[in-house]
Amino acid sequence: MTAKLAKQLKDFPLYPQDGKQKDDTCVCVFEFGLIRWYVLEGQPEGNDFTLFCIVVGIAETEYGYASVKEMEGIKVAGSRYGLGMLSIRQVPGFKPCLLTEIQDKRLQDFLSRLYDEQ
Repeated sequence: MTAKLAKQLKDFPLYPQDGKQKDDTCVCVFEFGLIRWYVLEGQPEGNDFTLFCIVVGIAETEYGYASVKEMEGIKVAGSRYGLGMLSIRQVPGFKPCLLTEIQDKRLQDFLSRLYDEQ
């Protein structure tokens, strides 16, 4: 967790975006291979940080909570593929934007399934 991200998330604590649906603001994105965590909100919880995100690229795309400490602890040896240790990383240069502005078909399909049929 960088100081810059902690500062960004001060404006997006847990729950104030409830009900915004596709109009939620994505504060930052974390990635690991094809998996993406689109972070909508977050706040300190004890000595950790809890994030509310949409996770794309695992079996099912879903809303969920993530612990920054748990994410930082995930390491996968990539030496078999000529890579070093792989870990979840924040996408550099991402600027906060509405979910609808993100060019990820999996994310947009998920949002459409949830909200376009209402």
